[in-house]
Amino acid sequence: MSTKSIMKIIDEQEWLDEAAETIQPAVLNAFKSGGKPGNDIKNFLHGKWLGHPLHPMITDIPLGAWTTVAVLDTMEICGSKKYKPGADAAVGIGLAGAAGAAATGLADWTGTTQVERKAGLAHAILNVTATALYLASFILRKRKKSRKSAIALSMLGYGITTASAYIGGNLVYNQQMGVNHAAAPEGFPKDFVAVLPENELAENTMKCVQAEKINVLLARKNNEIFAVANTCTHMGGPLSEGDLLDDCSVRCPWHQSIFSLKDGSVINGPATEPQPKFDVRVRDGQIEVRLKKEQLGDFIPPE
Repeated sequence: MSTKSIMKIIDEQEWLDEAAETIQPAVLNAFKSGGKPGNDIKNFLHGKWLGHPLHPMITDIPLGAWTTVAVLDTMEICGSKKYKPGADAAVGIGLAGAAGAAATGLADWTGTTQVERKAGLAHAILNVTATALYLASFILRKRKKSRKSAIALSMLGYGITTASAYIGGNLVYNQQMGVNHAAAPEGFPKDFVAVLPENELAENTMKCVQAEKINVLLARKNNEIFAVANTCTHMGGPLSEGDLLDDCSVRCPWHQSIFSLKDGSVINGPATEPQPKFDVRVRDGQIEVRLKKEQLGDFIPPE
């Protein structure tokens, strides 16, 4: 069965939409009810401090640990009893990692819509099921009873984990969750290019303009002109359709990420990577922009 077929089956599950419409606002409200600490926790879970999503890093812990369990349990079945302690310890390590993966994944899921939200919920349901199986296996192992049942539960959990990982991979590589949508291999202007007459950008307004191949957000605030990439790094939302805030920042209309117009940095997630920032000058009545020189190496390959 192809990836497209699996994702189509998930997309046809209307109950996932209904569940997501109930769960997602509840999670967001839980973070909001915590005020600034709640918002700080949400940004931490997104990986704002890291500069890219934290969730993929954490998932390596349970996946790696439970793969080890599968190998060691198989060796035990084949008669090598000396690997029992290692398998039991790896189950516990995987459970600890699964808790972190669940928290970071839940935070990232709050910044999804439509197909990604459905697939993300299916991914989460499978992970919860697998974790429950490993927890039951862990308890049986500690009681030193029903060893065969404990191993069987682990093997079943590993199969479900693999299926869930398949969906997670699709979310990253096909749906491009967690990918920097503002990064482009080419097209960023290295030299100043005229993009708009200055008199067409009023105070407290924003406009999307074209600078060579890149959509650029121009904003005028406190009589100063700012320019950042118009495509949100999180999921590609058009920042020009968002809100210009009083603190010289812009809020994405899709998932409410907030970026500083002064340096492109992330103020609030779910975005974790900053917006590409442009130098701005006014010459002969025209606003001109170019990618900031210190960012040339990040977005423009050497000639």
